[in-house]
This record gives sequence, C-alpha cells and structure tokens, in this order.
Amino acid sequence: MKNRLKDFPSILDSIGNTPLISLRNIHSSSKVRILCKLEGLNPGGSVKDRPALYMIKKAEEEGILTPEKTILEPTSGNTGIALAMIGAAKGYRVKLIMPDCVSEERRRILEALGAEVILTPGEKGTDGAIYLAHRLLAENPDLYFMPNQFENPNNVLAHFETTGPEIFRQTNSKWFLIVNKKPGRCFYAGSSF
Repeated sequence: MKNRLKDFPSILDSIGNTPLISLRNIHSSSKVRILCKLEGLNPGGSVKDRPALYMIKKAEEEGILTPEKTILEPTSGNTGIALAMIGAAKGYRVKLIMPDCVSEERRRILEALGAEVILTPGEKGTDGAIYLAHRLLAENPDLYFMPNQFENPNNVLAHFETTGPEIFRQTNSKWFLIVNKKPGRCFYAGSSF
C-alpha cells in the first residue's frame, strides 16, 4: 500500500485527485474493467467539493466575489458543506438557506465550519430555500454573492475541466464510458472515444 500522506498548504489543495478503485467482483468478464472514483475522499466528504471550489474560483477571477461579500446559497446538504469549508479556508462569510427538515447533524457541521444557517419551512422543500436566497440577493446585491449551483454552468464545467481529465490520466487514456448515480435520480451516462 502506498503512503498517501501529503502536505497540502491549504485544505482546498486536497480537493480532487481522488483515487479510482477497481470493482473486480461485480462483473465476470475479464474484458470489462469497472472503476469507481472515490469522490467521498474529498475533504468535505462529497463530489460537491469540486464544483463548489470551481464556482468560487471563477467568481473570484471574474471579480464577482470580493472579500467584503458573503457567500449566499440555498442547499440541502453537500454543496453547503463544501461552500462552508471553502468560505472558512478563504475567509469569506457564508450564509446558507435550507429547509428545516434537513438533519440536525448537517446543520451542526455547517455551523462548525462557521456558516450562518437560515431555515425555511420543510414543507416548501428546496424550492423554499431557493426562493428566500434569491429574495435576499435581490434585496442586497452588493452584500452577497450567490454561486447559484442549480443554474451556474461552472457547476458542471468543474467536472469537465477537472474530474474528466483526472480520470483520463488515471486510466492512461483508455476509459470510454462514465456512469454516475445521482442521489434519488436515475443513472446517466456519457462517452468519450
């Protein structure tokens, strides 16, 4: 087993470069190689660390996110954790809007990372959180930056620019199909030849 101890200047430098593991026991053909990318090993514990960091970096580069602004985002979980972690590492205030039906543990993680959590009625679901976040942004556009994960093309572009090339390098350019199970949704697939 290789020693995986690395010295990163910042927790943000440990996002990405997650390992691939071979799932040899789920397919009987020796001609098929099935790999699983362990995105849960990102420091925030999920695949959402990459797009959250990518959206923040792009906003900084474009001058949309500046030090005096608060990161504002509706979330029900992992993107919020990623943004809270990134905000703590970069010195941004973070305000997250989420339904009150989200677990107490998740709220405590966000608060431990320094985020302010505002709860919306659970029966309104994520839509209620999205509505409130957009309202707060409209009322105070100079106070907030909202990554807007549900509509921001950089959310997806993060995987095109980072995860895809990383898999390509890790497989010596031999992969051709990626399948990702989104929580609570069906499978989707894409290919590259």
